[in-house]
Amino acid sequence: MGKRFLESFWFKVAIILIPLALYMFAEPVQIALNKAIMILSMVDVDAAKGYILSFGIWAPIVSFLLMTLQSLFAPLPAFIITFANAGLFGWVNGAILSWSSAMAGAALCYAIARIYGRNVVEKFTTRTALKAVDEFFEKYGKWAVLVARLLPFVSFDIVSYAAGLTAMGFWEFFWATGLGQLPATIIYSYVGGILTGSAKTMVTGLLVLFALTIIIYVTKQAWQARGKAAEVKD
Repeated sequence: MGKRFLESFWFKVAIILIPLALYMFAEPVQIALNKAIMILSMVDVDAAKGYILSFGIWAPIVSFLLMTLQSLFAPLPAFIITFANAGLFGWVNGAILSWSSAMAGAALCYAIARIYGRNVVEKFTTRTALKAVDEFFEKYGKWAVLVARLLPFVSFDIVSYAAGLTAMGFWEFFWATGLGQLPATIIYSYVGGILTGSAKTMVTGLLVLFALTIIIYVTKQAWQARGKAAEVKD
């Protein structure tokens, strides 16, 4: 994103002030948003599917908005929407919908952090969580976003916010997010389309093992690159 565009008055108004005004003064918007947050907080795939499906032909758009919404608020789980999308739209279409909406949410978090700074970001997350991710960025540098996206238990939105507070360019962040998020999205969507109930807990465990295998490899590469850079500096 161009720096001039991010700093423009109208973009700042559109990204936070308009949604905030709608929430505060438009009761239907407030009710809808509160219900969406409640559904996601339940961590219930069937409830999420029922909620999304209730909007009929608008269901894909509602799902897209839900994923974007959860990207803004750290405690809300994304995998619930990913499983729901797979069950409602098929695992291929569900994966495309989940991935694209997650990317939109990530871009939004990055933009908010870049425009409004740490004080506003801490309102959406927590100071402690943000500090932990800051240390992660310091340790892994340009690899931080990719590494974090491969771990299903690392907060998606906090990483996006933290990236916006660094010198990392938008496109560097965007491509790292897209590549890192793609494997988990595909796997979650596939198993979400065929499994229900307790089986999903087992698959989540397998996904963690899968992610750890990748993270070990990526971390090793990042550590080796860091070591070579230090040798060159000396």
